[in-house]
Amino acid sequence: MTNEPSTLRLTDPRAMRALAHPTRLRLLGELRVRGPQTVGMLSDITDEAVGSVSYHLGKLAEHGFVREAPELARNRRERWWRAAHARTSWEPVEALADPERKAASDLLRRAILDRYVDQLRNYLDAEATLDPQWVRGTTSSDSTLHLTSDELLELRADLAALAERWRARSDANRPDTRTVTLMYHAFRAPR
Repeated sequence: MTNEPSTLRLTDPRAMRALAHPTRLRLLGELRVRGPQTVGMLSDITDEAVGSVSYHLGKLAEHGFVREAPELARNRRERWWRAAHARTSWEPVEALADPERKAASDLLRRAILDRYVDQLRNYLDAEATLDPQWVRGTTSSDSTLHLTSDELLELRADLAALAERWRARSDANRPDTRTVTLMYHAFRAPR
């Protein structure tokens, strides 16, 4: 990832639809969190068949989400994969005028929401087994705010800056760290 931006900016509805598959979202997430992996390693992590993992990695590679890492292979048969970018983003407002892009954006956003729900459910299932020291920092909350559209945009920027500040502080090699998932949403409530 040395010469590439850390964020892949999506505009192509085909790429959005390709990423909207739950297995592909999971594979990309695992590569981003764990670093480069082989198909076999990803198969073990995700409990997916090797052939299925290979197929989905191929689709992710086709749209620039992942790429091979041949320098890690010990032989010609071993294939390593890495995430091509640290993050993926797109602007839903840019899709409003394009029905195909809007449908693809919505499909991807719903798939990501399902992934978030799965992650939170998995956490709740495991919470009783965790050291209480880790549970004490866990939070889930919501707030009802009365904002202008400009203030909502400002809130979005504040949340992104806060997440970036903590991402910059994040270091998997620091003693006693564990992977922490941060999710947030801000949107106008429908009437």
